[in-house]
Amino acid sequence: YANGQGVPKDEARAATLYKQACDGGDFSGCNNLGVMYDNGQGVPKDEARAAALYKQACDGGNAPGCSYLGFMYESGQGVPKDEARAAALYKKACDGGEAWGCTNLGFMYESGKSVPKDEARAAALYKKACEGGDARGCSNLGVMYEEGKGVPNNEARAGALYKRACDGGDSGGCGYFGDYLRQGLGGLDQDVGRGRELLSKSCADGNQWSCDRLKEEP
Repeated sequence: YANGQGVPKDEARAATLYKQACDGGDFSGCNNLGVMYDNGQGVPKDEARAAALYKQACDGGNAPGCSYLGFMYESGQGVPKDEARAAALYKKACDGGEAWGCTNLGFMYESGKSVPKDEARAAALYKKACEGGDARGCSNLGVMYEEGKGVPNNEARAGALYKRACDGGDSGGCGYFGDYLRQGLGGLDQDVGRGRELLSKSCADGNQWSCDRLKEEP
């Protein structure tokens, strides 16, 4: 009902079913109902209620719930801002196999937010995230290889990661990969047209970095 697969889309019905599942001890149902409250889908938007549901899910061993709750603590949505608490939740999510949690924890180590700055640790977390299917983790790891942060500088490796990120649906990764194609970096055959096409798509998705690259000559 939430996505209209096999039945007419009915978000209110989906929210009711998720509540039944959550009340019955299915912690993925708690997480999914939290998402509905977080986004105002089928129920009134209520970030505090979403946070409570994410906590219930996380406490029950649902790793995505830990990731979402971590994001709320990092951003101060629905709960008081607490980056140290966010990092702990991202770690719990990452340890539980939630790739997005690994990406977010990696960023905290890369930037030194509430944890000691550790670029090698960040790169390792991005690698785990990328291998776990989080496209943004691949993109972030590509940047580390391009800049030689936490890992040896390797433009060919960066280009391959940007392609993987783009293929996985990360708009920022498409921008980075497009720029590599535009300039023929990382051992790639130069393809200005395809590169600009990817940069344009990334720009249209709101990535200012890609918009700025479009103004440059190859």
